[in-house]
Amino acid sequence: MIRQVNIEPIDLRQDFLETPPITRDEAIAAFEACVKQVEANMDYFQDKFPWSATKELKYPIIENIEWTDGFWTGMLWLCYEYTGDEKFRALAERNVDSFLHRVENKIELDHHDLGFLYSLSCVGGYQLTGSEKAKRAAILAADQLLTRWQEKGQFLQAWGPFNSPEHYRFIIDCMLNIPLLYRVSQITGDPHYAEIAQKHFETSCKYVIRDDASAFHTFYMNPETGGPDHGATRQGYNDDSAWARGQAWGIYGIPLNVRYTHQLEYADLYRGMTNYFLNRLPEDHVCYWDLIFTDADKQPRDSSAAAIAVCGMMEMDRQLPEDAADKAVYRGAAANILRALIKGYTSETCEPGSPILYHGVYSWHSGKGVDEGNIWGDYFYMEALMRCIKDWHPYW
Repeated sequence: MIRQVNIEPIDLRQDFLETPPITRDEAIAAFEACVKQVEANMDYFQDKFPWSATKELKYPIIENIEWTDGFWTGMLWLCYEYTGDEKFRALAERNVDSFLHRVENKIELDHHDLGFLYSLSCVGGYQLTGSEKAKRAAILAADQLLTRWQEKGQFLQAWGPFNSPEHYRFIIDCMLNIPLLYRVSQITGDPHYAEIAQKHFETSCKYVIRDDASAFHTFYMNPETGGPDHGATRQGYNDDSAWARGQAWGIYGIPLNVRYTHQLEYADLYRGMTNYFLNRLPEDHVCYWDLIFTDADKQPRDSSAAAIAVCGMMEMDRQLPEDAADKAVYRGAAANILRALIKGYTSETCEPGSPILYHGVYSWHSGKGVDEGNIWGDYFYMEALMRCIKDWHPYW
């Protein structure tokens, strides 16, 4: 049975209905500014990768070892798809070589973030070029992700030693990892990958989303019974608050899964999560890093969460019938937030090592990437713009 949650009325319904859509010209101008920054960063990173977030608004350069490295390659593929310029393809293909080496040698892959790493880099590369290397890397990555499968609890374990009771948990972020499994099912013709993806999605929807349609970041299952235990956070303000990026992962994760399963019965769960998010936006409609905060709290924004949510609303727009409840409202909300990002969260200057999207938060508790750029924010902002420019086929 699909989880039923509260669906709040949208407070700014009329404002969103009156929001003009992002024009193709607006999107092209913003995307071409992104292309210029990517070009500058290609010279800066060379064949290496940006760290997850900037430090003093410059990306540190790292080897291919982080969970976030696929976002940079995804940005290269977006630039190649838009421009047709072979320099983007050439660097992206060298990145694919690095990803194949990483998965063949299992370098820093003992976690669930294989989708973030391999969907944008290798599934995207295979989709655009037919590369056999990219295909092989994507399949091996899906196989590696399946090693996190907990049959008793019906979920993919997030981190930690596989048989450790204290790590018997999953997080809402994994909704963006499991599309890798659906795609590899399509590529190989083996339904097992998709079956695991759907089971994890169903478990997530049952437990990580609260009755009020907000989300836990982390949900612990009982290692003895495989049943639910408790929700908690590692990223949000506290266990009972709604971490903005986690809420956005749900807003995008649900339509991505619906894209493969065609289960529109999950639309109400999407509506609940999206309405909760929209009703807690500050005056400029770009969320604080946790939805518990208001303008009076003077907390950092998380522009990356805003960009993820926009992509989710745009993806669900494809899935919903034209007469679906609030479909036009979500279109207006997505345009409203994206326009705020274009106008207030980017820079007119272009310097090597700089982010595209400013004012993001990686991890407030650890002090990492607070009021900085982060590489997934850059990627999702570009994806949202690409969706405004053309009928784009996701790499997810």
